[in-house]
Amino acid sequence: MFPSPPSGPFSVYIHLPFCLRKCPYCSFFSLPLKEEGRDRYIALIEGEMAAWKGTFAGGWADTVYFGGGTPSLLTPPQWKRLFDSLEGALPLGGTPEITVEANPESLTREHLSLWRERGVTRVSLGVQSFSDAELLWLERPHDGRRAEEALASIAEEGLSPSADLIFGLGGQTLRSWKYSLDRALSLGAEHLSLYQLSLERGSRWYSRPPEGRPDGYPFYRFAQWLLPRKGFAQYEIASFSLPGRQSRHNRAYWTNKPVLALGAGAWGYWGGRRCRNEDTLTGYERAVREKGRACMEWLELSEDEGAREAAVLYLRTAEGIPFGEFSSRYGGEILREILSILRELVPENCLEWRRESVALTPRGMRVGNSIWSLLI
Repeated sequence: MFPSPPSGPFSVYIHLPFCLRKCPYCSFFSLPLKEEGRDRYIALIEGEMAAWKGTFAGGWADTVYFGGGTPSLLTPPQWKRLFDSLEGALPLGGTPEITVEANPESLTREHLSLWRERGVTRVSLGVQSFSDAELLWLERPHDGRRAEEALASIAEEGLSPSADLIFGLGGQTLRSWKYSLDRALSLGAEHLSLYQLSLERGSRWYSRPPEGRPDGYPFYRFAQWLLPRKGFAQYEIASFSLPGRQSRHNRAYWTNKPVLALGAGAWGYWGGRRCRNEDTLTGYERAVREKGRACMEWLELSEDEGAREAAVLYLRTAEGIPFGEFSSRYGGEILREILSILRELVPENCLEWRRESVALTPRGMRVGNSIWSLLI
């Protein structure tokens, strides 16, 4: 049974799983679809949107995020159709943050012009590296020069550029890592998402990891040293931005705000429950055509599990766990238990205790996984 939709602000995630080819480290749901397959998929997204139309009593979408896959593989006419459907089915707030993921090899000026006209505010570009050797090692379909051109074009079109970069690559050095960071900043990036290469189940490299990957710790520590000197603040474990350029959408995830999930394999959350959409194209199509909505299961955590998961998510952010808000949502007893664990088991230099909250220090963020494991 579907819980009641949120009555206040919520976020929307729309999964567009098209890719030229699947990267060897990727475990997300994605597949190569030709243009006719994309049209068919958009029709399913439209059907899923239509099923939610009119159900949001007083609610409105504060952020919308088109993720993938490679959303920039959609043609401009397909994007017009998608925006028309979105605006017709879901209530948008007065100043929504709308983000589109893109890859350098498929991003065009026509995309950017259309997105700006339809209210897109941010473009998250899958750069990963500006080094041709590292991009070749990752089996990416673009080179460094194309990444530079694509990132620069986002800023030139008046949209806020965000760049994804990966560290821990075969053959990568601190010098080549600094080069990628410097190039991103010089080309106008206002937000950076920095990820250590991880090989999750479902990726091609999971069972046969490539050799020669360096320890990621010094790369991450270097970014924490360099970026504040360039005006960037670390506001989340993997996210750095200029003032006022934080991702509102991502913050909704970290603070357990309601998220409506649309598309195959997408995850949503509200009413204390998580929704997992059908994660095969066949299953997704059948669910939308038969039921209108594609959620294959609602996962409900116990009160204790929900509170501990929330604490971990809060600790991903620079704000940390807000005592008052956390206590009102999950109860004072579990808050005291979590804070006791942090005081007793986490080194002092990994935590910053404030009057109304506790957060990880930069050193704490470097060992975040070991700290979070104490709470789950």
